[in-house]
Amino acid sequence: MVNFEFQNPAKIIFGKGVIEKVGSEIKKYGVTKVLLVAGGGSIKRNGVYDAVRKSLDNAGIVTSELWGVQPNPLLSKVIEGAEICKKENIGFVLAVGGGSVIDTAKGIGVAATNDGDVWDFYMGIRSKIEHCLPIGVVLTIPAAGSETSYASIITNSDGNYKRGIHDNIVIPKFAIIDPETSYSLSQYQMACGSSDILAHLMERYFTTVEHTELTDRMIEGACITIINNALKAIKNPTDYDTRAEIMLTSTFAHNNMLDCGRIGDWGSHNIEHELSGSYDIAHGAGLSIIFPAWMKYVWKTNPAKFVQFGQRVWGINSYHNDAEYTVMQMIHRLEDWYKQLGLPTRLSETGIDSSQFEAMAERALVNRENGLGNFVKLKKQDIIEIFKLAL
Repeated sequence: MVNFEFQNPAKIIFGKGVIEKVGSEIKKYGVTKVLLVAGGGSIKRNGVYDAVRKSLDNAGIVTSELWGVQPNPLLSKVIEGAEICKKENIGFVLAVGGGSVIDTAKGIGVAATNDGDVWDFYMGIRSKIEHCLPIGVVLTIPAAGSETSYASIITNSDGNYKRGIHDNIVIPKFAIIDPETSYSLSQYQMACGSSDILAHLMERYFTTVEHTELTDRMIEGACITIINNALKAIKNPTDYDTRAEIMLTSTFAHNNMLDCGRIGDWGSHNIEHELSGSYDIAHGAGLSIIFPAWMKYVWKTNPAKFVQFGQRVWGINSYHNDAEYTVMQMIHRLEDWYKQLGLPTRLSETGIDSSQFEAMAERALVNRENGLGNFVKLKKQDIIEIFKLAL
């Protein structure tokens, strides 16, 4: 186990009807003007928007609005929101939606309060973020875990770079989570979200750090929870208890609690970012393609970790101490789970060919001279080979 520091100040407000508390929570920060950030309008159709506005109005909070955040959120929307905050003297940013909306709100909070080009933070050209507007979240999509995380992932359409900032300063002040808000999500949205949650857990699980038994067990339990409940949620969209399990697991999967004492990988996420940055594929669908391919490429680095994952999470019995059999069976069951959710497991299923493999591999390594990931440091040819395995 390695040394670590863990601090997550985000307040979680969880349960039925908790949206009514958003106004009183924001009022605690002494602000009177809020920028509400949202996506394409689904929150107006499912009643979330009306509930949020009623709470804000009752608290006497003046609200400006920024709509149109899309999946794989764009830098241009961050800049647009920051300009509104500066012009209207906004003191708080409220994200109402899923990970894309939350990541955009975090970017706005940084861009509105720091001089210079905010993209420099995402590219790692500038590392220390001095200021950020306070962020609040009303979560509607369990997936990214951004509601209590220190990360914001944004795409710059100029060059199709998809990069992130990672700093505790952008952790939201609170996250309001009502599982009923997820009832209106489509089957595909729930599938992609469940894929993203499982990926966050697996990125942390596959480490070369030894003596991580406590967090191993915690991650394994969270993985089993998602695997068991994702299919249930799709079959019965209004099962509150199932949705509650998924939404809470989504939050805990990415609030850094499960990082304690270990070093995660994140190679698969960074490779997938090139896919979704170039082809605008849903992040969860990209992960269902890339993660099995990454596993096939790297498992021999630490077979015992993969065997343990197959046995404890997927219930695979290892015959005659055959590590390769166990690992291949585990990957097969993972891919079968993705398929049951209606997600792709091959690039060919999405119409993506090999024409951009080299360009995506090169772009993934810009400002990352040491390679991608930690379980295995991936260089250009490694990334290309993983893409090939994903075909």
